Amino acid sequence: MDWFTASDYWLTRLVFQRALAAVYLVAFLTAALQFRALIGQRGMLPVPRFVERVPFKRAPSLFQLYYSDRFFALCAWAGCAVSAALLAGLDSLLPLWGGMLLWLVPWALYLSIVNVGQTWYSFGWESLLLEVGFLAVFLGNDEVAPPVVVLFLLRWILFRVEFGAGLIKMRGDECWRKLTCLDHHHETQPMPGPLSWFFHHLPRPLHRVEVAANHFTQLVVPFLLFAPQPVATAAASLMIVTQLWLVLSGNFSWLNWITIVLALSAVRFPADAPDVPDAPLWYVVVVLAVAALLVGLSYRPVRNMLSRRQVMNRSFDPLHLVNTYGAFGSVSRVRYEVVVEGTSDEVPREDSDWREYEFKGKPGDPRRWPRQFAPYHLRLDWLMWFAALSPAYAGSWFGALVERLLENDRDTLKLLRRSPFPPDEPPRYVRARLFRYRYTTWRELRETGACWERTYVREYLPPTRLAEAAQRS
Repeated sequence: MDWFTASDYWLTRLVFQRALAAVYLVAFLTAALQFRALIGQRGMLPVPRFVERVPFKRAPSLFQLYYSDRFFALCAWAGCAVSAALLAGLDSLLPLWGGMLLWLVPWALYLSIVNVGQTWYSFGWESLLLEVGFLAVFLGNDEVAPPVVVLFLLRWILFRVEFGAGLIKMRGDECWRKLTCLDHHHETQPMPGPLSWFFHHLPRPLHRVEVAANHFTQLVVPFLLFAPQPVATAAASLMIVTQLWLVLSGNFSWLNWITIVLALSAVRFPADAPDVPDAPLWYVVVVLAVAALLVGLSYRPVRNMLSRRQVMNRSFDPLHLVNTYGAFGSVSRVRYEVVVEGTSDEVPREDSDWREYEFKGKPGDPRRWPRQFAPYHLRLDWLMWFAALSPAYAGSWFGALVERLLENDRDTLKLLRRSPFPPDEPPRYVRARLFRYRYTTWRELRETGACWERTYVREYLPPTRLAEAAQRS
């Protein structure tokens, strides 16, 4: 069946599968280490409360059938174990049907997590991992050459990711059209990395070049993915270089890495293909049926992509089989941060001993240099960036966060870099204040050692006691 398979892509499949397994491993590890404080039984947005009001058909998940923190932990760590096994190549040691079932396990487990994750799992890369992970089930193993139609559908996802992101920029903020967005973006992005300060201080003409190159990569290069080789490999390689540039410039969870994984599926690595038998008929039928289903479902993301009212990061079915993507359709010109503080004083005053909570990734102490966390995803830190944009983004969980801080909740404090209060002495009051942050100049950095300069803007949350926080949550 030469028409069905592409034997010269066997090494491409191997690299793609191992890289995807690594992304899965990071995703499950993130879930296992953070879920108790976020969506656990005593979390800020508990899963049991969610499944009481959302039916199974809208959010299919194992946790619709049963939930406990222990069961969730079991599923998350099982996902880690299966991902590690796939990374080690266990699927190649199984028969074709066994390898497919093994790839189905992390997809089903992660779908179960995302569908009850609520705001904490509302990011586009969650759906992207699920869409790519579902296709990986049908890519086969060493018993069969890679199916052409699955390789094509992987490129189709990559096309939608890049071209959709390019369109949302051109239709959105005018700074993308004026090539000026990067004058601000490196400073105002959700979670700067250790090199973001230096990226921000690059010469402005170079920022224009960066934006122009981004437009070329997202609006022109995606069409070359469907050209004959070696053009498709060159197009995918250019996308990989662009994504690695983004990896260096900030912390974007595994968004850049899953895009790189997708691009690898279009790269034809030079290698001698092993001799394998023709694909069995049942496998051909299953793959073609799935491909037909996905092509049919692609109508809605295509219609959205071509619409003047294009939206970003939306799933069109509860299984996240086809989705629409995009990022930074608008770019903030000013960076705001919510600074959370507590005090043990019985009567809170402005001159009380207010002590600041330190987060792992989001800016806080102006002298603390940002660290690299991606592809690991600090979910609370990311949502705190949205909270600074508008209190409406934090309405469902911020009160619960304050309540947990007033209780010195151990699981919540694990999400932070440091709590200013001993475990047995929780604060009496917690407040939040909004600050404007900007990068220091080269001169200010040399004189003060601080990479940020911050200015108080206004009160975000007045001093709150435990009973008041409970009411807010």
